[in-house]
Amino acid sequence: MARRLRSAKLETRTARLKLAIRKKPYTARVASGIRLAYRRNEAASSWSVIAADGKGGNWMKAFAAADDYEEANGETVLDFWQAQERARTIARGHRDADADSGKPVTVREAMDRYETDLKARDGDAYNAQRVRVHLPDTLANETVALLASPRKFRHWRDGLKKEGLAASTVNRTCAAFQAALEHAAKLDPRITCQRAWRMGLAALPDAEQSRNIIIPDDAVLRVISAAYEESPQFGLLIQVAAVTGARVSQLARLEVGDVQGDRADPRLMMPSARKGKGRKRIERRPVPIPSNLVTALKQASVGKPDEAPLLTRLDGGPWRHSDHRHPFARAVTRAGLDPAIVTIYALRHSSIVRQLLANTPIRVVAVQHDTSVTMLERTYSKHIADHADALSRRALLDTTRPVSENVVTLKRPGNRARRTSHATS
Repeated sequence: MARRLRSAKLETRTARLKLAIRKKPYTARVASGIRLAYRRNEAASSWSVIAADGKGGNWMKAFAAADDYEEANGETVLDFWQAQERARTIARGHRDADADSGKPVTVREAMDRYETDLKARDGDAYNAQRVRVHLPDTLANETVALLASPRKFRHWRDGLKKEGLAASTVNRTCAAFQAALEHAAKLDPRITCQRAWRMGLAALPDAEQSRNIIIPDDAVLRVISAAYEESPQFGLLIQVAAVTGARVSQLARLEVGDVQGDRADPRLMMPSARKGKGRKRIERRPVPIPSNLVTALKQASVGKPDEAPLLTRLDGGPWRHSDHRHPFARAVTRAGLDPAIVTIYALRHSSIVRQLLANTPIRVVAVQHDTSVTMLERTYSKHIADHADALSRRALLDTTRPVSENVVTLKRPGNRARRTSHATS
């Protein structure tokens, strides 16, 4: 434990309140290259840390209110002794005196670094954006190392629900936020408050009971036709999505060489989604497609090399996250459906249910849709039950057929007989 240093003018509230009110803070050295700063204000005064940056300069960061007018709580209001310990923690980290003394990262900076890391790992950078759009400045400007209370995270999480986000969306957003904070903690040993965000951002219960919209095949065909009215490129994207049930992120990574049309059973080598923890290797698995779709894909990729994107936007660029949202809503409206209910995921849900009801083994359905049997059973249990019911009915005993009766005489010992009837059909 670091030695507690004394400062006659700062260590008691009585001494501090005798100091003149001014913008320039009063300081006390609490470690090599680290000073605790006290700014005397008319109202609540504040503690800050001033630390050398190792390049001939220094940085300053306010972190708590002084206990001039209210009792210290160890979190937002600190006395002198608590403040100097907090200053050391921020500047160097109490676990390692030789730790990096650079400026501690804020939540906003943690999100930026997480996004950079996602791009470097070929991850989905939208995971950072989904958090950023809901992040208020008050939380974004907080120092990650000082967020030791779960209350702030819990308040933020519950606020997402109040904004009208579905429970599953809240959980995805919280998971992305946690991932960004965990990434910051891995890079900075001064961040030791992981328990705070793990508790505060805990997943909402029963969020997996999501509303999966299934639309009949004739409605799917209307949506495809309406999508082609937007543009040939968009129509082809929606046609492939409807036939394969793949996610847009998977479709965006399809390459010209993934079309295997010169065979009796044409197929697409569909890339896997970037789902799961850590780095995930992209695999390609065969998904059957009809010959008419092969023809459309071949026509759209004439003259392109095998490594070129198979599905592109009207301007020739690759499909990015949410590029499809507005044109799909327009196509759904033209198809006579409600865009507030039918999203592009309805094509995926409909594809899965279509295969289940066609008696395709559930393991095959899971592989072709890049998911697991467990997830299918959890998400589509109602439709699986309907399918099982339909199969079971084929084996039901039909009791409506006429019954005839044959009478057979069975002899017993002693020449006594009994009349017994056997029902036969």
